[in-house]
Amino acid sequence: MTTTKPILLSEIENVIKELNPQTISSERKAVLQPLTDFIQSKVSNQQEIRINFICTHNSRRSHLSQVWAQTMANYFNIKNVFCYSGGTEATALFPMVAETLKKQGFEIFKLSDTNNSVYTIKYSENEHPVIGFSKKLDDDFNPKSEFVAIMTCDSANEACPFVPGAEKRIPITFEDPKAFDNTPQQVEKYIERSLQIATEMKYVFSKISIK
Repeated sequence: MTTTKPILLSEIENVIKELNPQTISSERKAVLQPLTDFIQSKVSNQQEIRINFICTHNSRRSHLSQVWAQTMANYFNIKNVFCYSGGTEATALFPMVAETLKKQGFEIFKLSDTNNSVYTIKYSENEHPVIGFSKKLDDDFNPKSEFVAIMTCDSANEACPFVPGAEKRIPITFEDPKAFDNTPQQVEKYIERSLQIATEMKYVFSKISIK
């Protein structure tokens, strides 16, 4: 019995096809390897894969990582992958993140307009959208056990030497595009960071054997 590959939104599929994992340095591939190993182990044992991307404010890098990891799991037809994000504190999903993802083909809908707005981020015609809002890493929305914690920023990595319930804790840190907020480079730098994260998640999921 063959399983049908999920249908991604066409603009996103075009973006993914243009991403070149060969641009990733060997040093960076070594940083990504523990995540690949975790996912492969779960796939090989036919277990669900839960990934919680953690950053200090759960406003930028952790959301980009969550969205792209979920999208790449679908692109490579890897089942039972559930991606989450959280922070050491809750703030709000920074609007420029939603705008950046929209430019790259995601369908974004704001469910609530508050200090911590809730967004749906749709990447596929038939799959559930990612729900985007800022939350603490142990929020009820996130898994309590049997997940890997990916530390996406240095400050969260240092502040959280232990993540309750995590089977494994892996630092995969990214530079913060926040440094370019309210500058002429803002749009360019958010797109650049999003594409870096997308490329690295493409590399990770492309290495998974589902046979």
